[in-house]
Amino acid sequence: MRTIGHWIDGKPISGTSEATAPVTDPATGEVTAQVALADVADTRAAVDAATLAFAQWRDTSLTRRTQVLFRFRELLNERKVDLAAVITAEHGKVAADALGEVTRGLEVVEFACGIPHLLKGSATENASTDVDIHSIRQPLGPVAIIAPFNFPAMVPMWFFPLAIGAGNTVVLKPSEKDPSAALWLAQLWQEAGLPDGVFNVVQGDKVAVDELLDNPGIKAVSFVGSTAIAEYVYRRGTAAGKRVQALGGAKNHMVVLPDADLDSAADAAVNAGFGSAGERCMAISVVVAVGGVADDLVGRIAQRATTIVTGDGRSGADMGPLVTKAHRDRVVEYIDAGEAAGAKVVLDGRGLAVDGAPDGFWLGPTILDDVTPDMSVYTDEIFGPVLSVVRVETYEEAVSLINANRYGNGTAIFTNDGGAARRFHHEVEVGMVGINVPIPVPMAYFSFGGWKNSLFGDSHAHGTDGVHFFTRTKAVTTRWLDPSHGGLELGFPQNT
Repeated sequence: MRTIGHWIDGKPISGTSEATAPVTDPATGEVTAQVALADVADTRAAVDAATLAFAQWRDTSLTRRTQVLFRFRELLNERKVDLAAVITAEHGKVAADALGEVTRGLEVVEFACGIPHLLKGSATENASTDVDIHSIRQPLGPVAIIAPFNFPAMVPMWFFPLAIGAGNTVVLKPSEKDPSAALWLAQLWQEAGLPDGVFNVVQGDKVAVDELLDNPGIKAVSFVGSTAIAEYVYRRGTAAGKRVQALGGAKNHMVVLPDADLDSAADAAVNAGFGSAGERCMAISVVVAVGGVADDLVGRIAQRATTIVTGDGRSGADMGPLVTKAHRDRVVEYIDAGEAAGAKVVLDGRGLAVDGAPDGFWLGPTILDDVTPDMSVYTDEIFGPVLSVVRVETYEEAVSLINANRYGNGTAIFTNDGGAARRFHHEVEVGMVGINVPIPVPMAYFSFGGWKNSLFGDSHAHGTDGVHFFTRTKAVTTRWLDPSHGGLELGFPQNT
């Protein structure tokens, strides 16, 4: 059985731990490899490598750092189809979706290629008599990235291009469910000319995570995952004196007003609800039908969802399997609970059979109507191809429903009323808002992040927020003294 190891100080290593976890092909259920699970010694080796590399990398000129970023960008663009295939084999998402993931990550790399401009400080001449002041942004040191299974390439790329461009070094801990994309990226960095030790990969589970959170060599932590773990990472990391951005769970609502184009709204609900089998933090999981549109809207959504072909992501299917059998079974339990609580199963994906792949982790698109806010299918983040429909009478009820939810990651409204749309994005308590856009993931030069229990910490991902997170400001006050100046003055300095 092939073992997937770590990448430390510019080379693949197996590590000292004998612990492993299975890596499966979700479309067949076959165990294709085992991934090494780092112990404390393995994780410390990666942190030590990043610490040693930092001294040289922070002093490498911006010109040279930018050249490496540009080369990495070119190599990634040339080989993005290859990386997408690696993702599909371990995650299960269809090839087109995997390629879209890589492309969106590439946008952050392109944004990071402008790092010289983003790191520019400011200066004031003669702020006080013969006194000049300037500010600079400097890197933090070794930083850790703890990434989720659902975007094994894009999510790390939200963080490491800016971290590396700013002069930091990186230890990436990918999900043990789909670990190979991280190693692929590490090898690409090396080919692009990145010095050994600047980008390291540690495979592992909670043992590796806790060491990264506790190790004093790590200066900052970026995390994406469930809310429970995000809060844990934030509390433990900040208790250890680290800067932490921890992006948590979501329950994204899509409001459809009576004046909306229902065909467009139905297309959006299906695309955003069932893309990547719903395993997206920005997936639409709740459609809020306002007024009398619900029956017509649900019918259109169901008609479209029945045409989705579920199958192996390498075979031209529209939607792939879920990432593991345990996760598929958990999502089925939510559907069972929703039906038992009184939700109407309009489209049932349970028991789906896919020709030639009986052991794949299959679950077809599922639509539940008449869902109420007390049902677990509404309150919990399901992370699967399950679309819940909640019916309300008014716009005010829809906004109140969203604002009362403990999550605040993304939301959308479908309407042809500009006034209603403007009011919605002003009033809704959510970090990312789409107007006739179902998945409002901002471009790389804007920030990505939610509100409430969808984010722990002050900094969102990428954009200028990312640059600020991976740097700290230093203000320098300068006066070149006249040789004739002298004398003692113990009073507090005054500007004159």
